[in-house]
Amino acid sequence: MSLSLLAFPLLSWLLVLYLCMLVLAISVMPRRMRKIGTLGDGFTFPLVIRACAYMGSFILGKTIHGHVLEMGFQSHLHVGNELIGMYAKLGRMRDARHLFDRMSVRSYISWNTMVSAYAFNYDCNGALEIFQRMESEGMEPNLVTWTSLISSYARSGWHEEAMELFGLMRMKGVEVSGEALAVVISICADLGAFVRAKIIHEYAVKGGFEEYSFVKSALICVYGKHGDVNGAWNLFLEMKNKSLASWNALITSHAEAGLCDEALEIFSQLERSGDCPRLRPNVVSWSAIIDGFASKGREKEALELFRRMQHAKILANAVTISTVLSLCAELAALHLGREIHGHVVRAVMVNNILVGNGLVNMYAKCGCLKEGHMIFEKTERKDLISWNSMITGYGMHGLGMNALETFDQMIKLGFKPDGVTFVAVLSSCSHSGLVHEGRRLFDQMLKKYRIEPQMEHYACMVDLLGRAGLLREASEIVKNMPVAPNACVWGALLNSCRMHNNTEIAEETASHLFNLSHRETTGTYMLLSNIYAASGRWEDSARVRTSAKTKGLKKNPGQSWIKVEKNVYTFSAGNNMQRGFEQIFEILEELTFQMEREGTVHDTDITPQAVYQETRLTMRV
Repeated sequence: MSLSLLAFPLLSWLLVLYLCMLVLAISVMPRRMRKIGTLGDGFTFPLVIRACAYMGSFILGKTIHGHVLEMGFQSHLHVGNELIGMYAKLGRMRDARHLFDRMSVRSYISWNTMVSAYAFNYDCNGALEIFQRMESEGMEPNLVTWTSLISSYARSGWHEEAMELFGLMRMKGVEVSGEALAVVISICADLGAFVRAKIIHEYAVKGGFEEYSFVKSALICVYGKHGDVNGAWNLFLEMKNKSLASWNALITSHAEAGLCDEALEIFSQLERSGDCPRLRPNVVSWSAIIDGFASKGREKEALELFRRMQHAKILANAVTISTVLSLCAELAALHLGREIHGHVVRAVMVNNILVGNGLVNMYAKCGCLKEGHMIFEKTERKDLISWNSMITGYGMHGLGMNALETFDQMIKLGFKPDGVTFVAVLSSCSHSGLVHEGRRLFDQMLKKYRIEPQMEHYACMVDLLGRAGLLREASEIVKNMPVAPNACVWGALLNSCRMHNNTEIAEETASHLFNLSHRETTGTYMLLSNIYAASGRWEDSARVRTSAKTKGLKKNPGQSWIKVEKNVYTFSAGNNMQRGFEQIFEILEELTFQMEREGTVHDTDITPQAVYQETRLTMRV
């Protein structure tokens, strides 16, 4: 039977018409082969497999794999390597690993493909495992292997470890390549190590690597990230033949420097100069500009750009999906998040760890913790970010014990917590009133896990103790900190004073905040005013607000919103002229009455009386 009949019985003509020119190449070639009685071989199969990976078609790829088995090419080394690469690019690492483990003979390409596969899927643990296994089986890792391993660490955010690997590679006498230098320069950009990057730049010049397009592109990124956009522009203009990678680097450098509008202008220039197909914006171009706007808090514009990307028929990759999922999480845009999830399933990206972590975070922040937990459980190879996301999700929903159980499970599985983990678990304890557990974990940070508590960890402890009414203990922690407390720590203590109407500690804390802040904000004034109001000291409350007004400080009203039948309703603090305000106030009174009856009211700011006094004071000021 010919390859044509084997490969395409399930494809409809409509799908064939829709697919790109590569599919046409795949479909036309076998028909010609059939006429001359030729079957697929070790040359044609790899080409077809590579095309499936390029198109992102798992179904077609699986079909081709089936024909490989039927025709007895499962032991063909070149075919096996291409199948591993295809499954990796489709995010099917379990299939890729299964194939690799079953190979009777492996070449350097096999090993390097597997390390690169894990790197591509942001799994540095898997990459290191294959690297070490390669050494144990007597295969000396070559330059490609080292570069792939370093890249996997860089893509996973393990930058210092990646730099250590680069140093080890040089100690072992492995020759440095332009690709390796480009990876290391990119790491320097992420670390903000501009001095180190300039040293590597000099090394690249001496070694004759500077004119390599990918090295120059990495240098453009590092100069841009350092804020030297003029230096980035000069490097770009020096290039005789500007590649798409160099355009993308210039866009990224401006976006990461916070110059979103300038980045968009460069992106538009790229669109206008796209006479050559190779110089049209690709998924990297779109991802860079979307991430730039997202990082500057311009979420709606970022989402509009994502829609433009979809209309341009550019398929999103894992990085783009992760960025958009973060936007959905910040905006609580559950409907769009579910839409993205559907795209992930259709594109067979559910096993991509970056996407999986983004989905867990999105569902947790959108209030759908059950769905987030299901995705977490289905994630095949979890990393530390996966665990941190799940712990954070439990904490946000007040499920402190679940967060602690997840933390313990993570430790038992051999994961080492980091500073982010402890922020997540301490915050979970704080929101669930788990004082004893929070104290224990804070004490273990340095003693057991060798993690020096940072400012955010002290803020979590102050919040934990303050919420529990242990204001004196919280105050002592602040006074005994090894570094000077910042506004975040003092703010946590002041907020606790508000919750428990402690004017004595509040006044002392507010004075520290006033002295600390070079640029005064309304937050401290409003908190202190509310504390006075809750204690019945209305004149002091009005005096503090008047002081804020005299200094020209203006409070930005808090907002909340809810989506009902595709309509978004926004509520602003202090705006009592909104439609249905009287009914809302009546429901608030009823809920407060029920909470008081059950003894669950701790925050006096939510009572109707507090709302009324807040409104009255706002009008006076």
